[in-house]
Amino acid sequence: MKREIFVTDDGSHSVLNDEMQTTYHSRYGAIRESRHVFIENGLQRLESTDARINIFEMGFGTGLNALLTLIEAEKNHQEIYYETIELFPLEKDLYERLNYCAQLQREDLKDEFEKLHHSEWEMQISIHSFFNFRKLNTSLADHTFNKLFDIIFYDAFAPKAQPELWTKEIFEKLFAALNPKGSLVTYCSKGDVQRKMKAAGFIIEKLAGPPHKREILRAVKE
Repeated sequence: MKREIFVTDDGSHSVLNDEMQTTYHSRYGAIRESRHVFIENGLQRLESTDARINIFEMGFGTGLNALLTLIEAEKNHQEIYYETIELFPLEKDLYERLNYCAQLQREDLKDEFEKLHHSEWEMQISIHSFFNFRKLNTSLADHTFNKLFDIIFYDAFAPKAQPELWTKEIFEKLFAALNPKGSLVTYCSKGDVQRKMKAAGFIIEKLAGPPHKREILRAVKE
């Protein structure tokens, strides 16, 4: 699988997957997109709580969403458990060159960011006093949830590239993995995706998208 780093419009890196002819983030700004979709319209919309927040991410990818979440946990002194799956992890020579810590002016988190990538699979580890992390090298179809989550960051490749990850059956599995009032956020707002989410039991919220994207979705388990 050939993958290469490129610079998006906000100066932050993303990765191009040549085999699928798709990118890991928006070409209009990787950090801008991830912050808008998963932090501002995901994590920050959760009710304030002293309890631990459980987050599941589909598609660890570059580790950007996890890094942004770690920063939020540190800033708010909020304990977060972050579980993610990734079937095709980035090679060391790629993730070591990603410029997220520099772009976020958080060079002090460079070691933590790289630890997200090179830490042992299947093991829960403490990346930061407020951020516990576990990654699994498996597919979503084969994954078995062993706890309930407050929010799901659904960052799979687009339906055109991975249609098997955008089915009614997949959304039923994710619905069952959420706590009551839990939510799923994703950049994809296609009508067919919305219909499958609704069929799985979700209540759909359409939210304004980041630059060059009209809408994103927040799906809630009532």
